[in-house]
Amino acid sequence: MTMEFSHVPVLYEECMEHLNIKPDGVYVDGTLGGGGHAFGIGERLSEKGLLIGIDRDRDALDAAGERLAPLQCRKILVQSTYAEIRDVLEEQNIPGIDGALLDIGVSSFQLDNSERGFSYMQDAPLDMRMNRNDSFTAGDVVNGYTKQQLTEIIKNYGEERWASRIADFIVKARKDKKIETTWQLVDIIKAAIPASARREGPHPAKRTFQAIRIEVNGELDQLEKAVDEFCDMLNPGGRLCIITFHSLEDRIVKQAFQRRLNPCTCPPEFPVCVCGKVADVVKVTGKPITADEEELEANPRARSAKLRVIEKK
Repeated sequence: MTMEFSHVPVLYEECMEHLNIKPDGVYVDGTLGGGGHAFGIGERLSEKGLLIGIDRDRDALDAAGERLAPLQCRKILVQSTYAEIRDVLEEQNIPGIDGALLDIGVSSFQLDNSERGFSYMQDAPLDMRMNRNDSFTAGDVVNGYTKQQLTEIIKNYGEERWASRIADFIVKARKDKKIETTWQLVDIIKAAIPASARREGPHPAKRTFQAIRIEVNGELDQLEKAVDEFCDMLNPGGRLCIITFHSLEDRIVKQAFQRRLNPCTCPPEFPVCVCGKVADVVKVTGKPITADEEELEANPRARSAKLRVIEKK
């Protein structure tokens, strides 16, 4: 059963404004999801304009295809990862793009669709694959990784202070019985985190689930590669808008933008640059753009969203 997408696009107006959309331009939504942002881009394009939507998730592409059908612009929807943008454009004989949007992380559809195993609020098989054609699942991570590997991903990708203890409890629990469902894992995490710590902050399983999802889908590696690939493919004046939802992602985008803005590799003690590398982009946003009170009231998931924008010279 294909569930209906009910994705509320985050920082929607801000994205539309900062993409600076030209009616006859070529624009990419690299994280198509339910097509909320893409529809807004497509509405601003003429019949000559082209909208390219990319998603790893077949269900997302099918749902977005229906949603985008009424638009007058040309549309190309591709099942791929946004990090493969260069290949996607080459296959379509498109030399460059006028703008792109990436909304990083798990979509509302995937969280709300219980059978996908992304949510710690619903019981489901330990899956978390964004592309269901991939064979590697959350179950493989939870039941197959060593205690050290689990500790590292939960600590590094989840920024979880109880990472070592959670990993220890997972390893002990799976000796008795394979961990197969989200709620089995939630119970183990709750047992591992001291009661006093569980009373504060977000759901005790939030950080660990985030970490496992990032590991299963290779999200941070994809993001690092994608920033440069998209910058390379932008036409002069084209803009790249990236929305992130946690500090790990935001740090990667911020640092990737900085490298692009300051590409000089000369040692700091050199009086003048001799490497000859000059920036091919300019910064559009200094501090990241965040949701206002009105949006937060309507969509609490926007609370941690940060938008950064860069423009090709």
